[in-house]
Amino acid sequence: MREFRMPSLGADMDAGTLVQWMVKPGDTVKRGQVVAVVETQKGAIEVEIWEDGMLDRLVVEPGAKVPVGEVLALLRADGEPAGAAAPAAPPVAPPPPPAIAPAARAAPAVPAAPAARARISPAARKLADELGVDIESVRPAEPGGVVSREDVERAAAARKGAEAPAGKPAAADWHAQMRKAIAAAMSRSKREIPHYYLATDIDVTPVMDWLAAENLRRAVAERLLPVVPLMKAVALTLREVPELNGVWENGAFRPSRPVHLGMAIALRGGGLVAPAIHDADSKGLDQLMADLRDLIMRVRGGRLRSSEMSDPTVTLTNLGEQGVEGVFGVIYPPQVAIVGLGKVVERPWVAGGAVGVRKVMTATLAADHRVSDGHRGGLYLAALGRLLQEPEKLR
Repeated sequence: MREFRMPSLGADMDAGTLVQWMVKPGDTVKRGQVVAVVETQKGAIEVEIWEDGMLDRLVVEPGAKVPVGEVLALLRADGEPAGAAAPAAPPVAPPPPPAIAPAARAAPAVPAAPAARARISPAARKLADELGVDIESVRPAEPGGVVSREDVERAAAARKGAEAPAGKPAAADWHAQMRKAIAAAMSRSKREIPHYYLATDIDVTPVMDWLAAENLRRAVAERLLPVVPLMKAVALTLREVPELNGVWENGAFRPSRPVHLGMAIALRGGGLVAPAIHDADSKGLDQLMADLRDLIMRVRGGRLRSSEMSDPTVTLTNLGEQGVEGVFGVIYPPQVAIVGLGKVVERPWVAGGAVGVRKVMTATLAADHRVSDGHRGGLYLAALGRLLQEPEKLR
């Protein structure tokens, strides 16, 4: 019998609330299959199973808040008898419902929802109660998704004659909790990780000119965002300095061969997440563009997967679109590096003894001194600059 435990979905997560099981005892599950939905401070996350097997028993019931590492379910391999080596601990039950006012007791009970109804995150349900929205009438942004806070907000805005709630809405508390979680993770990072910082200006005229010409040949819907070739360059260059790509676990560095590029994405109303685009170093630009578009849509809709939150091996933060020329990031544990890219600006630039106007971008690196040093970090930024002079290598 094998245990399926609550995964850690980031350094800022201590526990999560089980929203829904997508499987039942007796089901055969495959590695990578979504089996549950868990609510965290950053939204509803679709949790994937990490190995093949048959689901023997669900240990936790929906509604329960479960610490990271606690058993959620039991799996058995083919041919293994049911219930073998099952723990004797009773299932973790959800917390009892809060007391309700006498007037509210007269209201009819909400019947159990059919299996096909939309999944609803606890945060969305809480906001719907605060805004007076019928949560059962709210539908997720995309079929099959989880009803998120954003879906409730849209429903409230669309309701004719809706009034703003008195005082601070529940959204304020939710964002406060998110900021608290981010603060804990970043404080841990600065406390435990000996950061060093490097910066360099890169002439990105070749890659920006190539991108402009390439987009002119494409239909509008197929054009690439400027960040896409930069993503590919950041990921490819990590092959030359592999000690920047991986995680620090149990007092040692564990390198990663593939580059799972965490993309820092801002959430509506504040806060951010940095889910992974898997194998960014081996994907073409069109696939990276599709993956980035899909990731942004699902971040804003609160429909991320657990592997996207737990797998990043390095993070890229790009504030160029916000007009920022330089950004020095804080490493997100257990990763060991974060790359920052700023705004592309036109500046005087000396090349071949002549001064001209070139498109220039400031690239920064924050890295863990336990794993690498300034010499290796400098080699990385230099290699990144060289690669951006040869955009044909990014395809």
